[in-house]
Amino acid sequence: MSHKFIAASAVWMLLAGCAAAPALEGGAPDSTMDDGAQPAGDAADPLESINRVTYRFNDTLDHWVLRPVAKSYQAVTPRPLRKGVSNFFDNLLTPIDIANSLLQAKFAAALSETGRLLLNSTLGIGGIFDPATDAGLDEHDEDFGQTLAVWGVPAGPYLVLPLLGPSTMRDAPALYADVQLAPLTHYDNSSVRDKLLVLYGINTRERLLATDRAVRNALDPYVFVREAYLQHRSYLIHDGDPPLDDVYGDY
Repeated sequence: MSHKFIAASAVWMLLAGCAAAPALEGGAPDSTMDDGAQPAGDAADPLESINRVTYRFNDTLDHWVLRPVAKSYQAVTPRPLRKGVSNFFDNLLTPIDIANSLLQAKFAAALSETGRLLLNSTLGIGGIFDPATDAGLDEHDEDFGQTLAVWGVPAGPYLVLPLLGPSTMRDAPALYADVQLAPLTHYDNSSVRDKLLVLYGINTRERLLATDRAVRNALDPYVFVREAYLQHRSYLIHDGDPPLDDVYGDY
């Protein structure tokens, strides 16, 4: 397994917590589901002193490397081409959504994602185009961290990982399972694979440039990212309809 793939995959986790949660399709969650979400404040973050050091390291790396490269990519690459690259990687990672939908007994979601994979990989020319959306096949966002939450595994303390960024004691090890489901992990041509991984990381960062201002303007960017990540995870686990106590931290 390529360690570069783990790092590139982790770029999404590093930055996803800064992004506003998009509206998701799907029904109401099972009321018995326990996402293990932690309350805001010290109780959610007993490792805060260590986490803040790691956050500063990640932020410095982003400031000097990831963000400048992403802005350059955005400046020289036409929007339609960037969209095609995003579609390609979204399609390539669809097996993660399919497997975790099945593990969560979301069979309709798994069927929809399978249809998306087949349609976009063929008519969509390897996923560059997205005819599946036009055909009414909904896109879902599932990962093994969500699967563990559905199975009743508590989130545990908030955790900031070097390079990987915002996570929890539950979500961090779950990333390994998702990496194993990604096709690039098992692609033998290291030259092609590594170039795709670099492009994936750059494209992922470019897609989230719009979130930078919100983080910079936050009174405490560390707290902003932490709360955004935890709320975003609750949003995903509950298929877009989290309990109010998860949203407002009233536990």
